[in-house]
Amino acid sequence: MKVRSIIVWTAVALVGAAGWAVLALSRGENVNAVWLLAAALGSYAIAYRFYARFIVKKVLRADDSRATPAERLDNGIDFQPTDRRILFGHHFAAIAGAGPLVGPVLAAQMGYLPGTIWIVAGVIFAGAVQDMVILFFSMRRNGRSLGQMARDEIGPIGGVAALIAVFAIMIILLAVLALVVVGALAQSPWGVFSIAMTIPIALFMGFYLRVIRPGAVVETTLIGVALLVLAIVAGGWVQESSWAPVFTLSPSALSLWLIAYGFVAAVLPVWMLLAPRDYLSTFMKIGTIVLMAIGVAVTMPVMQNTAFTDFAFNGKGPVFAGSLFPFVFIIIACGALSGFHSLISSGTTPKMIQKETQVRMIGYGSMLMESFVAVMAMIAACILSPGLYFAMNSPAGVMGATVETASQAVANLGFVITPQDLQAAAAAVGESTLVSRTGGAPTLAVGISEIFSGFLGGDGFKAFWYHFAIMFEALFILTTVDAGTRVGRFMLQDTLGNVWKPIGRVSWWPGLVAASAVVVAAWGYFLYQGVNDPLGGINQLFPLFGIANQLLAAVALTVATTLLIKSGRLKWAWVTAVPLAWDAVVTLTASYEKVFSPVPTLGFFAQRDRYQAALDQGQLLPPAKTPEAMQQIVINSTVDGILAALFAVLIIIVILDAARVWVKAIRSPAPLPSTEAEYVESKIVAPSGLLATREEKERMAAAP
Repeated sequence: MKVRSIIVWTAVALVGAAGWAVLALSRGENVNAVWLLAAALGSYAIAYRFYARFIVKKVLRADDSRATPAERLDNGIDFQPTDRRILFGHHFAAIAGAGPLVGPVLAAQMGYLPGTIWIVAGVIFAGAVQDMVILFFSMRRNGRSLGQMARDEIGPIGGVAALIAVFAIMIILLAVLALVVVGALAQSPWGVFSIAMTIPIALFMGFYLRVIRPGAVVETTLIGVALLVLAIVAGGWVQESSWAPVFTLSPSALSLWLIAYGFVAAVLPVWMLLAPRDYLSTFMKIGTIVLMAIGVAVTMPVMQNTAFTDFAFNGKGPVFAGSLFPFVFIIIACGALSGFHSLISSGTTPKMIQKETQVRMIGYGSMLMESFVAVMAMIAACILSPGLYFAMNSPAGVMGATVETASQAVANLGFVITPQDLQAAAAAVGESTLVSRTGGAPTLAVGISEIFSGFLGGDGFKAFWYHFAIMFEALFILTTVDAGTRVGRFMLQDTLGNVWKPIGRVSWWPGLVAASAVVVAAWGYFLYQGVNDPLGGINQLFPLFGIANQLLAAVALTVATTLLIKSGRLKWAWVTAVPLAWDAVVTLTASYEKVFSPVPTLGFFAQRDRYQAALDQGQLLPPAKTPEAMQQIVINSTVDGILAALFAVLIIIVILDAARVWVKAIRSPAPLPSTEAEYVESKIVAPSGLLATREEKERMAAAP
């Protein structure tokens, strides 16, 4: 390293260290949110520059002279060499769903420190590593899906267990994400119009970049962003115009439109809609988060929440039940580590990446950006007064129906907020009430409005920024639904290809249409039922979301560790084995508690027994209002308990079978058979990172 680089990186390290020191040493006094920014950004920069580079060069040994599947198998449908900037946008938009937005908001129940530590340390050593390593190994195997790689590399027993677990969890995750989108956009003409307009804008961008002006990425970007800003502004006009009823959709209608869109996005060529739309969405996502960071730096808000709350230790929080370990690592389902990301890293992205070294920017870098989103969500939640936070996030059964009962309930939790304060907070953002607006999304929107109004427009703009944030959250999550559906199609085709080879060709038109229809029908059924029945459909499986997602990460890290060991990289296997061990301990502990805990608010079967006993005595317990609803809760709790146990057993089978392969590979004098594709020399010349180095510019200039 040059002297200038040493000085710069020393300064970056000192900024990050100063942030962590303030967070760690503060006792009783309020902490400025700027220190969270400093700790996170300093840590991310060091991790990307040194740890990610070490993994790419030493552990993975990425080779840019080797052609990727996008180059070798280019067919203009699923396999398509894609500019790294557009692919970064697609990948980030596809992985960044509800988790980094609402997970940290809910985890703030424990205080700001445990969640922040997990978000930053977890992404550096686990989440970003998983995403990058799976992307690399899938790319080396012609873009194979995670479940199929498990089947190929671990064997039939662990592989079949992985295929079943991965596909079932995938359907649950997609339906949950779609339900969050429906909840955010229902009866919102502004949000529906703005998001609907991103589809024709993306189609225009796709054709412009492929047909009209190939290679003009910057030009296409400027046009697309200008149109996006116009669509957002026009959404506000539409909401106040006679067109508003056209874009005011009921939850049922919105779910049907979402199902139709998911199918279309899964079957159209990737360059036409999916990639440009995700790239376009990324500008709004990253732009909003960067603007939030600037707002925090300018207004320097104080964290109203404490580093730790009593709920972190007694496990009796009103937002969600359970102690700090293991549940803070489960409730933050994304932002630190997410199994869903491994499906994207072994789905669309490996079929579009141009060069192997780009896995650092796209795999590791995208996940760091998502982690920063989670940090900003934590800040947005913790700058609110604890009284308002708990009034919004505690269930109606605790808060009651009025601001007076909510104020008293908050006082019972040990915090203070008056009925007048609750009314004023709701009026400021244009809502009739904020009491028991659970789920995390409304709290995040209030926090965003607090930050933005502090330096853009003042208190009079709080309502505008609140509704902007609600629309932003819906757009943020929607991109995971369309990309996830396409990935589900790949996964199903890979699985069925073990039985009938033709359908395993992911770009074979009859196969891709049929597989897309099956995947959409699966998550669409749970979504539609959940929209129309508060205790049915995906609402039955919603409690499994966090654990299922982290169990999926255990599968991904198991596959990654297996591939490192089988490919002769045993001394580097700790890179994925250590986060695997941590994730397995956390998720299996959480699964055990959810299945066997005698506490009804925590254990599924304990909850079933409580509601069954009340039903036998003719009693009604909230949220049920009828005996039929009581019976439905009994069924839901039973199903959730059985599935939680089943998923845990399947993951244990995968890990144990993989351990057998590890031992076999270590003892074998010769390398075990590999499914890695044959080496083909690459003809593409492209930069590895966002900005081309001087050497890369020279190679591109010399290329024919």
